[in-house]
Amino acid sequence: MTSTPGRRGLSAFPLTPITQDAVDEAAFVGIVERVAATGVDSITVLGSTGSYAYLDRAERRQVVELTISAAGAAPVLAGIGHVRTREVLRHLDDAQTAGAAGVLLAPVTYQGLTDDEVYELFADVDAASSVPVVVYDNPGTTQVSFSDELHGRISELEHVAAIKIPPVTGGVDAVRARVDSLRARLAPEVAVGISGDQAAADALVAGCDTWYSVLAGTLPGPCRAIVDAVTADDAAQAQHLSRQLDPLWRLFVAHGSYRVVSALAEELGLVRGPNLPRPVLPLDDGSRADVRAALTSLREEGLVEP
Repeated sequence: MTSTPGRRGLSAFPLTPITQDAVDEAAFVGIVERVAATGVDSITVLGSTGSYAYLDRAERRQVVELTISAAGAAPVLAGIGHVRTREVLRHLDDAQTAGAAGVLLAPVTYQGLTDDEVYELFADVDAASSVPVVVYDNPGTTQVSFSDELHGRISELEHVAAIKIPPVTGGVDAVRARVDSLRARLAPEVAVGISGDQAAADALVAGCDTWYSVLAGTLPGPCRAIVDAVTADDAAQAQHLSRQLDPLWRLFVAHGSYRVVSALAEELGLVRGPNLPRPVLPLDDGSRADVRAALTSLREEGLVEP
């Protein structure tokens, strides 16, 4: 099995700001440079927060090229999901040609996919790939649910190096049980990472290798601190730092992280608004006020610079 950039630590998922129906290059480069300066272990573009499903091939290639130019020493992973295998392979080729260190693949679908169809998608990508592949298990968005058996089959493919699993609730013991059960089915060198920022501290303490973080694409500092606490075997500090971010976690649950991070980036002056691809609309004024209040709370806690 190949290893993947960001196998351990923090992978930041930056927003792709869209203004006047085009990628806002200046704002996007500023976001990537800001994230890279914080010392994240990798940067993953064109995930759900990166609006990949709304971008055409040229726009996706543009995003990957901009990221690689701006990311410095940080390895760059690129999302390549699409409803059709032909297009997935085109995105894979573009990412590899641009110099991406790895790719992230979610089985996006309109028609429901069988386990064999999902496996064949990954097998086709594996055959064409020269870089590590991260499996993006995101049933809430894609409506594709992976069984542990399917994960096990896919993990045997040569370039599959990591799985990004959905959040697990119930605390450290619940996450550890889930991860241990999954790892028993996987090829031994395949890493297990967590998404769902509010569950990340527990997941890292429980033994997940990587935090694939939405918030780190906009506020990398507090996320870096959580990962560093886990690395230092200070589980209590990691969980304390995560609890300090509860105002944002509650908004993520209420409105979805995509729209909340968009509003947060505006409040921080990183992007102009509106910055999401239509038909997606920004948060309403009341919800924006809640984001502003959460940001004020984090500043009072010293988690964000004034």
